[in-house]
Amino acid sequence: MNVVDRFLQYVKFDTQSDELTNMTPSTPGQMEFAQYLESVLKSMNLRDISLDENGYLMATLPGNVTEKVPTVGFIAHLDTSPDMSGHHVSPRIVKNYDGKDIVLNSAARIVLSPEQFPELTKYEGQDLIVTDGTTLLGADDKAGIAEIITAVDYLQQHPEIKHGDIRIAFNPDEEIGQGAHKFDVKRFGCDWAYTMDGGEIGELEYENFNAAVAKVTFIGRNVHPGYAKHKMINSIRIANQFVIMLPRWETPEHTEDYEGFYHLVSIEGSVEKTVLTYIIRDHDRDRFERRKKELEHLTRKINNEFPDCASIEIKDQYYNMREKIEPVKYIVDIAEQAMRDAGVTPHVVPIRGGTDGAQLSFKGLPCPNIFAGGLNFHGRYEFIPIPSMEKATRVIVEIARLVAQRR
Repeated sequence: MNVVDRFLQYVKFDTQSDELTNMTPSTPGQMEFAQYLESVLKSMNLRDISLDENGYLMATLPGNVTEKVPTVGFIAHLDTSPDMSGHHVSPRIVKNYDGKDIVLNSAARIVLSPEQFPELTKYEGQDLIVTDGTTLLGADDKAGIAEIITAVDYLQQHPEIKHGDIRIAFNPDEEIGQGAHKFDVKRFGCDWAYTMDGGEIGELEYENFNAAVAKVTFIGRNVHPGYAKHKMINSIRIANQFVIMLPRWETPEHTEDYEGFYHLVSIEGSVEKTVLTYIIRDHDRDRFERRKKELEHLTRKINNEFPDCASIEIKDQYYNMREKIEPVKYIVDIAEQAMRDAGVTPHVVPIRGGTDGAQLSFKGLPCPNIFAGGLNFHGRYEFIPIPSMEKATRVIVEIARLVAQRR
């Protein structure tokens, strides 16, 4: 089975995660998918296969060299984003893409257009896998899973390619920031690893945002609006006052590259009580800390005007893995060389988001992130070029070969 056939099989599993269940995995579909993959790995006669009660699946492809070489891991996540339905995914292959609009769903007039998504033009002439416009595709990260398993299968079929022990792991709940929380690094037993969870072909990432979530709560007082003068305290209006106090240009829609932001992700409110939820992001640790302090400062300003109205709770989510990767930068160099050997031009970029690799790096497993090939993740316009999946598979094989050569 090739990487495309595997991917088309895997996206049939509905594995959306859900941060509200307080379970691991957060949804039953993830465990169902993990159990299916466990059966696949057993059929491949891999060693040390284990699936724990939290949905973490691990296995080993034994090395075929007598010398001692580092044990390297490859990791991908089981879940898809809760931002868009992953139920009854119905992918379609667009052959030899002509550079024009792709009608995803004619009845709903949903079109994947290079006018809105100019990156499409880079893949003219290639075969693309797209959605039917009603769900996401699931390339994030079922493409990564398909690529890892296909690469392992390729190494099994080509024993002339020398490699050390290769460990693979598939974990739940990456999309809700919990993928590494119960990941047993000691049991995984690797010198270092790579997550196959990046975007476009060539992407290689070892920097990510420092991240936190903030919940700001405003307590009001509701009375009859006809008799409200000097009595009513409208928490919605006060929350709106807070929102406009933040710099309007430091939001996701106005930032790029290394620029951080405040992102208002939800508002829930009434006159009596309103809650704002923000995510805070910055690559620079000092600026990240200053952003948190600014939210606390604005909360105090609100309370100066409306005593005891506002409260804030800030929780760090993950940190920039660069500080953990730089001391072992050779693992990034190996990935870059593997890309070149696979005919891919490396494009080292900072992640404007998070990755399981960041948390794993802070747990003692250095873990850069490599492209899986998909674009427009988390929505109906998600697509993946088939040659990108094939190249990602080849990169895994080349990393295994290079590590054995370097010893």
